[in-house]
Amino acid sequence: MARRAPFSRPPVLLVANAFGTWLSQALANLVKARGYRVHFVLTGRELLDQAPAVRPDIIVLDADLPDLDSVAVCRTLRENRAAWNMPVIMITTTPATKQQRLAALEAGAWDYLSVLLNPEELTLKVDAMARLKLEMDRVLEESAVDPASGLYTVSGLERRARELASDAVRRRAPLACVALGIGLDPKGADGSSAALPAAAAYAGQVLQASGRTSDCVGSLGQGEFAVLAPATAPEGAERMAQRLSRVLETAGPRPARVPPLCVHAGYDAVADVHLTPVEPASLLEHAGTALRQARAETGERIRAYRS
Repeated sequence: MARRAPFSRPPVLLVANAFGTWLSQALANLVKARGYRVHFVLTGRELLDQAPAVRPDIIVLDADLPDLDSVAVCRTLRENRAAWNMPVIMITTTPATKQQRLAALEAGAWDYLSVLLNPEELTLKVDAMARLKLEMDRVLEESAVDPASGLYTVSGLERRARELASDAVRRRAPLACVALGIGLDPKGADGSSAALPAAAAYAGQVLQASGRTSDCVGSLGQGEFAVLAPATAPEGAERMAQRLSRVLETAGPRPARVPPLCVHAGYDAVADVHLTPVEPASLLEHAGTALRQARAETGERIRAYRS
């Protein structure tokens, strides 16, 4: 195959029972040489369970899985676990009807291949989609707001922190940041990590609906959020952390696929940014550090940052 420019990072490929072993192995041998990281699963259930942890850039999905309907698996991926900008390629050795192709595409597949491709040809398709996926990821990372959720991205939060800190200096006002991390309540969860992405999406919606108009709500990563709160002193930041934690745990009705949540929080705040200048990004870092400390300890689910 012709040599192409290297990827900005190694793409992650998840292959679900692609015609047993031979096609999977042939595909893996070709893409690994191009810098991919490849994971294999044998069933649709394994795919749904492992996709949240693997976080693939592309999924190659056998249209004839041994346990579940592949179209239903693709639809579930889109509903619960995979953004629409993640390519899913469905392949089969048998001729496909128009209805089968339409069903796959409507379920969110990017392509449905009904002939046994030469592995090099399939690799070129995967390669093209991987480059598009990584480029979309780059654009989203640089964007201030995630278009799917409406939440600020990390770069968007950092930008807003600089703006709010500058305004707080002029006003001699306080500024706070609360970080919240969601987990699944062991009393109500089935123990599967598959429910966490759906729970994170639900938590983001609850936070957007529960925050003040002046607050800036963003995502710090899978299941972690930050709320930048202008005109909020340290004691107010603690009350906000308590209130938002309680809202996330008690709001309802929850979607059927979202189990009860267990929330930890960390916060940092400055009473007067004019008297105590603060590096805007440090507010986010300190709140995130306090959140990790709260999650690591028992008995203290809400924690102030301590240097």
